[in-house]
Amino acid sequence: MFQQTRFYASPNGIKIHFLEYGGAGPRVLVIPGIMSPAITWGFVAERLARSAHVFVMDVRGRGLSDQRTGLGHRLDDYAADAAGLIEDLKINPAVVVGHSMGARIGIRLSARYPAQVGRLVLADPPVSGPERRPYPIPLETYLTTIEKARRGEPLPRAANFTEHQQRLRCEWAPTCNPEAIIETYRSFHEEDIFADLPKVKCPTLLLYAENGGTITDGDAAEAMGLLADARFTKLAGVGHMMPWDNLDLFVQSFESFISAGRG
Repeated sequence: MFQQTRFYASPNGIKIHFLEYGGAGPRVLVIPGIMSPAITWGFVAERLARSAHVFVMDVRGRGLSDQRTGLGHRLDDYAADAAGLIEDLKINPAVVVGHSMGARIGIRLSARYPAQVGRLVLADPPVSGPERRPYPIPLETYLTTIEKARRGEPLPRAANFTEHQQRLRCEWAPTCNPEAIIETYRSFHEEDIFADLPKVKCPTLLLYAENGGTITDGDAAEAMGLLADARFTKLAGVGHMMPWDNLDLFVQSFESFISAGRG
C-alpha cells in the first residue's frame, strides 16, 4: 500500500483536488471519466505506483474539485485545468492516462498544450461527435445514479466491483455535479475529438475494450490513421470499465509504454 496524500492546486483560478501516490519512475497524471471522482481510481493508482509517481485529478465538477455554478465543462475547460495542474506540480512533460471522458480530455490537452504531455494513453474514449453515432450510455443513467446516491438509496451492484469499490461509488456519486454531467454529455456529441488527433504529436497508445461498445475496430483504425505516433491494443474480455473488469490486464497493457517515458 502506497501512502495517499491530498492536495489542492488552483490553475486558472479553478480549485483542483488531486491524489498523489508516491513512487519512483515516470510522472503519470490519471484523468478519470465522466462520473469517476479521483478516489474511485485509487486502486489503479496504487498498482501503477509500484513503478511510477502517480497523480489522479478530480476533474472540475467532481469529487473535491471546484463545484461552482456556471463553470464551463467543455474540452477546452478541462484541458486548461489539466495543463495548469501539470505546470503547478512541475511534472511536465507528464505521461497522461485518460479513461473515457478523461481520454477525450487527454486528446485536447495534447493537441493544445503539447509541451505538457510526453506520452498519452487513451483508454476507451467516446468517439461520439457531430455526424457520428451517439455515446451508448444514456444521460439519464448518470443523473438517476446521482439522485439515488444523494437520497441515500442503494445503487445497483456494478458488475465486477468489490464491496469497497461499490461503497466508494455510493459515497462519491453525490459529489458529481449534475450540471457538469449534463454539459459534458452534451459535449460528447458536439465536440469532435477526431479533428484534434492530427495535432497530437506525442507517442500515443489507444486501448479499447472488446465488450465496451464504445470503440469499434473501424474507429480504432481511423484514429491510427490520424495520429502521428500511435499504436493500439484491444483488451479482450473486458467492458468499458476496464480496470474494474480486469486490473492486471488493464495495467499490463500500458506499463511498458509509460516506462519508456521514464525521466
